[in-house]
Amino acid sequence: MRSFAPLALGLLGASSVSYATDAESNVISLNTDTFENFMTEHDLVLAEFFAPWCGHCKALAPKYEEAATELKAKDIPLVKIDCTAEEDLCRSQGVEGYPTLKIFRGPDSSKPYQGARQAEAIVSYMIKQSLPAVSPVDGENLEEIKTMDKIVVIGYIDSEDKKTHDAFETFAESQRDNYLFAEASDPAIARAEGVEQPAFVLYKDFDEKKAVYDGKVDQEALLSWVKTASTPLVGEIGPETYSGYITAGIPLAYIFAETKEEREQFAEQFKPVAEKHRGSINIATIDAKMFGAHAGNLNLDPQNFPAFAIQDPAKNAKYPFEQSKELKPDDVEAFIQDVLNGKVEPSIKSEPIPETQDGPVTIVVAHSYKELVIENDKDVLLEFYAPWCGHCKALAPKYDELAGLYVNNPDFAAKVTVAKIDATANDVPDPITGFPTIRLYPAGAKDSPIEYEGSRTVEDLAKFILENGNHKVDAYTNSEEQQEEADVTTPPVATPTNDEAPEAAKEAAEHDEL
Repeated sequence: MRSFAPLALGLLGASSVSYATDAESNVISLNTDTFENFMTEHDLVLAEFFAPWCGHCKALAPKYEEAATELKAKDIPLVKIDCTAEEDLCRSQGVEGYPTLKIFRGPDSSKPYQGARQAEAIVSYMIKQSLPAVSPVDGENLEEIKTMDKIVVIGYIDSEDKKTHDAFETFAESQRDNYLFAEASDPAIARAEGVEQPAFVLYKDFDEKKAVYDGKVDQEALLSWVKTASTPLVGEIGPETYSGYITAGIPLAYIFAETKEEREQFAEQFKPVAEKHRGSINIATIDAKMFGAHAGNLNLDPQNFPAFAIQDPAKNAKYPFEQSKELKPDDVEAFIQDVLNGKVEPSIKSEPIPETQDGPVTIVVAHSYKELVIENDKDVLLEFYAPWCGHCKALAPKYDELAGLYVNNPDFAAKVTVAKIDATANDVPDPITGFPTIRLYPAGAKDSPIEYEGSRTVEDLAKFILENGNHKVDAYTNSEEQQEEADVTTPPVATPTNDEAPEAAKEAAEHDEL
């Protein structure tokens, strides 16, 4: 646990209010009494709402401190608010989890911080926030602006070309959280950079250092070019880059290697391959010692490295390269080309299809998913579970009881299926963020599943199927009516004797444990 040093008082700028900081820290501590004044006095502030016991907050602390130190010189303060001590303040700011990072422009204007939780990313993001959407460029500040961030896009646009200027402004405003933009109207500056107006140049601190775009000024085309040009030919996958790769809109190729030397060697070897397929696929190395378990998610053996695999997030498809083969650039390039041409079938991890369905709950595996869940005209309630999940085990007897309401009635069974799939042993089409996840796939609307978020009782689950399913099957009410009739005609069951009672109690205890 991170220990907090005694608070020291200090003055920031010309303010007459004292703000608390940890000793030798550049992060300002705020509370209810100082929050509004501080936000009023500063044009731009990044605030962290945290709890001292929060593990993610502890992991962020040194990175947040490093960013605060660098941004202090640019008059961009980083502050923190302890939500265990300032509950009302945090509640008024809509804080629901820790850490929550927000950008403030005054006490009443805030928006979520959307960058990575790394020092370099925080600094880059906040510098972008401090500048206008498009910064003006002249002969004196050109070199400074070109190196102000890892990625800088400068539009060389004639001052009379209002249409291109307005389009670039609109584009820059939409992407200002992600990239730094500037504009130069002097044709002499454009010529010195080797371009003719209008043109757009992306400056970067890696690979070929700059890329030029002189195509149509179209928002979608510009964004596609910037994304491609700003991605390293062979980058590295880590916590700060993973999201960008996954949301890039093209497949991602992983090169798993255990040592830094291996990764650097592969990166150099695969640059020609990456250049050839630039814009069609991203290629990146990944630390197999630190993130080797992710190889299993790509249907690779997570104990056998180096290894290579392609993931297509748009199709949720995985293409592992044969691990018995050496990773030669020519062989891998041919594999990449075959995947892009649709000549390689995606790898699907699946348990065997059950020969029989013995219980009331239908068992689904990856190879039977389409048939049992999608390609039929039934309402299908599907539980995504993990064998080790305690909540899934607790749900099991109730889920069996629920399924029994339908399988024991031929009319209902023809319209509703209650099913489950082990999401750790089978590839599933949609991402699962927790266990159990329960979704209803209504007949006629299978591409729009509805996630269940209610209490996990038989009655509520049956009501969910009734209200959201296409067939409107009311199995629970029907079951209750049948039970009431049975109670009238069936003799009462004898109370267990003392000899039977211990066994009955044991059975009840076992059910409680589930």
